[in-house]
Amino acid sequence: QVQLVESGGGLVQAGGSLRLSCAASGSIFRNALMGWYRQAPGKQRELVADITNGGGTNYANAVKGRFTISRDNAKNTLILQMNSLKPEDTAVYYCNAKVDANTLSIYWGQGTQVTVSS
Repeated sequence: QVQLVESGGGLVQAGGSLRLSCAASGSIFRNALMGWYRQAPGKQRELVADITNGGGTNYANAVKGRFTISRDNAKNTLILQMNSLKPEDTAVYYCNAKVDANTLSIYWGQGTQVTVSS
């Protein structure tokens, strides 16, 4: 059983910072491509950033230079540090894990709300 539990969302003013955490249970974390996605009202879910098990990172253009994704394989934890937040960053943020072992398995957390006021 794999569980992803996000925390750290909230309300912040534009220009502020938030730190999201995702705690992963189960044995998949070390081999998973881990990522953060977000979904704003009326919009499709989109990739924010992801990180390989070796630490390689990928960011959406909209967050480059402002957000930093990291992972602690010893603690099965994924982090998203968000700085210089903008109102357009307002969304529900989801933790995601992809494991490709013969078949591709995809897991999602329940989401955490991030609201940035102007």
